[in-house]
Amino acid sequence: MDPIIIEQTLNATAEDVWKAITDLDEMKKWYFDIDKFKPETGFEFRFEGKSDKCVYIHLCKVTEVIPYSKLSYSWRYEGYPGISLLTFELFPDGNRTRVKLTHDGVETFPQDNPDFAKASFIGGWTYFMGTALPSMFL
Repeated sequence: MDPIIIEQTLNATAEDVWKAITDLDEMKKWYFDIDKFKPETGFEFRFEGKSDKCVYIHLCKVTEVIPYSKLSYSWRYEGYPGISLLTFELFPDGNRTRVKLTHDGVETFPQDNPDFAKASFIGGWTYFMGTALPSMFL
């Protein structure tokens, strides 16, 4: 299955976008309420995400960090099979930055659960990338 790819150009420098995707206090403003996070390869973190029916524990591990350019981490769910990879890539353009989100491997999650359907992920990432993250730079 093709990965989910969503791109958004933000009115912010790459440094500001990097802070939004890696600084714990900034992440809480637009992303998830994560207790601990460090943009360091091997750092493991967890957080809760809710659907209409369930609370899911997300288990993630940072796999690649290139400051101001690329952040990748594995993404799986406690109690469910499957693992995916989430990547943010930053492409500076003066005082603006194009952000490319790639979520690869969502098809490894149980496909009999509508919360794990590709359309569900697309809806979530469209909100985060199209509304929540850009609102940080208004």
